[in-house]
Amino acid sequence: MKIPYKWLKEYLDLDVSAAELGEKIERTAVEVDSVASPSAGMKKVVVGEIVAMEPHPDSDHLNICQVNIGEAEPTQIVCGAPNAQVGKKVIAALSGARIADNIKIKKSKMRGVQSNGMLCALQEIGFPESVVPKEYVDGIYFLPDDAVPGASVFPYLGMDDDLIDIDVTPNRGDMLSVYGTTYELAAIYDQTPRLNHPDVPENTDQKAADLITANVDKDLAAIYKLRVVQNIEIKPSPMWMQIKLWDAGIRPINNVVDATNYIMLKYGQPLHAFDLDKFHGKQVNVRLAQPNETLTTLDGNDHETNPNDIVIASEDAPIMFAGVMGGLNTEIDDTTKNVVIEAAVFDPIRVRKTAQRQNLHTDASQRFERGVNHGGVQEALDAAAQLMHDQANGQVAQGTVTGSDQDVQPVLVDITIDRINKVLGTELSVAEVTSIFTRLGFGVEEHAGLYSVSIPSRRWDITIDADLIEEVARIYGYDNLPTTLPTGQMTLGVLSPAQRQIRATRTSLEAAGLNQAISYSLTTEKKAAQFALQPTALTKLAWPMSSDHAFLRTSLISGLLDDVAYNEARKVKNVALYEQGRVFYREDDQIRPTEEEHVAGVLTGTLNDSTWNDHEAKVDFYQMKGIVEHLLRDLAVVGPVEFEATADYPDMHPGRTAAIFVHGHRVGFVGQVHPRVEKQWKISETYTFEMNLQMLIDMQKSDDQYNPISKYPAITRDIAMLVDANVTNQQVLEVIKKRGGAHLTQVKLFDVYTGSKLPADKKSLAYTLTYQDKTKTLVDEDVTKAFEKVEKFLESELDAEIR
Repeated sequence: MKIPYKWLKEYLDLDVSAAELGEKIERTAVEVDSVASPSAGMKKVVVGEIVAMEPHPDSDHLNICQVNIGEAEPTQIVCGAPNAQVGKKVIAALSGARIADNIKIKKSKMRGVQSNGMLCALQEIGFPESVVPKEYVDGIYFLPDDAVPGASVFPYLGMDDDLIDIDVTPNRGDMLSVYGTTYELAAIYDQTPRLNHPDVPENTDQKAADLITANVDKDLAAIYKLRVVQNIEIKPSPMWMQIKLWDAGIRPINNVVDATNYIMLKYGQPLHAFDLDKFHGKQVNVRLAQPNETLTTLDGNDHETNPNDIVIASEDAPIMFAGVMGGLNTEIDDTTKNVVIEAAVFDPIRVRKTAQRQNLHTDASQRFERGVNHGGVQEALDAAAQLMHDQANGQVAQGTVTGSDQDVQPVLVDITIDRINKVLGTELSVAEVTSIFTRLGFGVEEHAGLYSVSIPSRRWDITIDADLIEEVARIYGYDNLPTTLPTGQMTLGVLSPAQRQIRATRTSLEAAGLNQAISYSLTTEKKAAQFALQPTALTKLAWPMSSDHAFLRTSLISGLLDDVAYNEARKVKNVALYEQGRVFYREDDQIRPTEEEHVAGVLTGTLNDSTWNDHEAKVDFYQMKGIVEHLLRDLAVVGPVEFEATADYPDMHPGRTAAIFVHGHRVGFVGQVHPRVEKQWKISETYTFEMNLQMLIDMQKSDDQYNPISKYPAITRDIAMLVDANVTNQQVLEVIKKRGGAHLTQVKLFDVYTGSKLPADKKSLAYTLTYQDKTKTLVDEDVTKAFEKVEKFLESELDAEIR
């Protein structure tokens, strides 16, 4: 929120610069984004008066203006503004002037006619178009009639002030107002603010309750109040009010709408004004939206209401999104005569969700979301009514129509001086702490170091003793707090078992030659549906940043393929990456997804560079499978690891993909990305794997992984066999390991043969079996006996022919 420095000085005696004040606010209360003067960098921009004007002879839209700038003779300026008029006071940038964006104005000829400056629109001297009054958006701005030609234009527009832009945290919604900031500065500088309070002159001949009634759901609006002002005159607001509004980033509209916005800035209480004559019936209803209701808001956009939206409704239709934006059907316009002013406290959660759903983030919703002063609703309502009486000649109907109300009492919080000093490490006296609470405007009762502190409703963020300690620290000064070292026993940080497993996963994959990648958890709908380990519904964000980040991922692979595509597009052909992170699965009846820890990797190109004694080789299925086996060995999961060919994953090559099983549980898959998908990503042949890391973490582990190397010699036996073509290596290994005896330590496949010398439905497999005893030297008889047992069971279980 941008607050003019001069506005604060109306209530406080400030003798510091605006920059110093901003620094003090930042070091004590909330962050200050900037302190700047709107006129900084601009010069030679003065008040001009158009005393004569004639059309340009060679243009259908330019005019030659004679402008009084306070000198003996008028200055000639060519102007193309459609609203230029004789007798109007305007903004004149003279030759040599600097205007917004450091643009320099020079003498020039415009279609052959000399122009000695420029008549400016507000946008050209730095005003955002969103705050320029609508009647001046497409033309030059007219200054007040009492502006003096030749004088600097900046004081007339409030540009000679400094704007302090404070960034209010969610807990300090009270500082989204000039009064809230004034209270804060009064405490910092130990002053008593000079605040003014409304005194509403009421028309005793007319009661507000006879003109309007309110039917309010108290769960939606804890406080809801209305006032009626009759016979108003719609006209522009006085200049002082317009300046305060556009300094805060709000466009002036008219004296009624501007009054509600001004009070919002002053008190922090959002208000809304309805045209009473546009109501259907006499009753205002505060309720939830009903099915099939629509509302056209003041910005001209049509909205379909949601059943969770709070709406203000007349007898037959909504007229406003409560706490967010009013409706066009009760807009204040030039014909308005009778006005209803609304002041309320709405459910902040519903207001926030409505603002998100309807994409209507307004100054009002920002304040309701952070909270408003429940004890200040009536005063803000009265202040707005008084302004409409004073500036619009309105007659304020007697009384306030109350739909719901609260008995707002100060919050009492107890704390001791010892507690404050212990937490802050200070030695503050009772008098010092009492002074701080008093400066903050809190009620204080102290007895023997025990404080009973009464918190006014304007500081709704203070509810417990820790909040009071923070207040003492802020006002005393963070820089004044003593520096101390921890005195407790230091403890060593320890990783949990799951954290150790995750780190071991990264270490293992990096040792295998893969580099870590980190991808977005948000992706497109199409990518979110690919490579999932299990069937799942997709999870869509309600308010995504973009269409490319609208769905939660169900697999890590799509993000890794994006990285491969990025690298290959930049001539990097050898890519080896892994990612460890979470994916999101959801059942159709679930609202929130279930998060699972996964690990995935991709390989493309070659993994090893070519050297003088070794040629590079393209990665293949077996290289990726070996990396997976290496990872599972490092994780020391208990149970056999098996790979089974599968076509269950449509985005993977059906003939080069295997499901990964650990102890009979499917934990993932490994294989080649389907050529169709590779073409979609514009990448070359790529191999990948993904596993459910959480399942691996939860599995039983073999902690004793280290065994002494045997000092006794090993004995090897080779075996070759003829088996059916559909018999897999895994089946053969299972038989050999199961029947090989206690001393079988290793089985290695060293030859596979199929060809014309064998039947078409047969293949030859050859293995080396290694036997070794850690306690003694094996004899041939023991090895031969175990080896013959293996041959026997290969023949009986797999119908193998031993060659």
